[in-house]
Amino acid sequence: MLLRPLGVLGSGSHPDRSRPATPPDLAVPVRAGVRLAVDVGSVRVGVARSDPGGVLATPLAVLAAGPGAKNELAKLAAEADAIEVIVGLPTSLSGREGAAAAGARKFAADLASRLEPIPVRLVDERFTTTEAHGALRRGGKDSRARRQVVDAAAAAVLLQAALDAERITGRPAGQPVTWGASA
Repeated sequence: MLLRPLGVLGSGSHPDRSRPATPPDLAVPVRAGVRLAVDVGSVRVGVARSDPGGVLATPLAVLAAGPGAKNELAKLAAEADAIEVIVGLPTSLSGREGAAAAGARKFAADLASRLEPIPVRLVDERFTTTEAHGALRRGGKDSRARRQVVDAAAAAVLLQAALDAERITGRPAGQPVTWGASA
């Protein structure tokens, strides 16, 4: 994901004077530990991983959607010694939830039951796939090549946004998933 630093316009290096830049020494440190993020699709499940310092998200894997995906995610979380797993919650531009969001909520609840005690959180994923496609296109990937990796790239966009939100607010992004409650 290509991010623009606060206070910089996208078209040049002129500072955005309407919003003061946050000095780096005022940024809140994020909790230490690896996090995984999941972009759930009907065909593929994209997975991303953060570094142990919680600074940078990178694409990790693309899994086939289906019952085995949750088992593979549990294995990846254990191997990474993850402190949490973030699942993207697809919503409309207005914030409404449809069938895809219901599916993501169910996936997250099922995953939380397998990962306990590792927490699972739902985070709004609006625009992550669009941003991932754009970044891959700018990187020279054609549409066929993008199709194979876009889900993992979208998971990295989601995870980076969650890390950045935690750095700004001092709180984990999204909402915790409780697996005992009905999804």
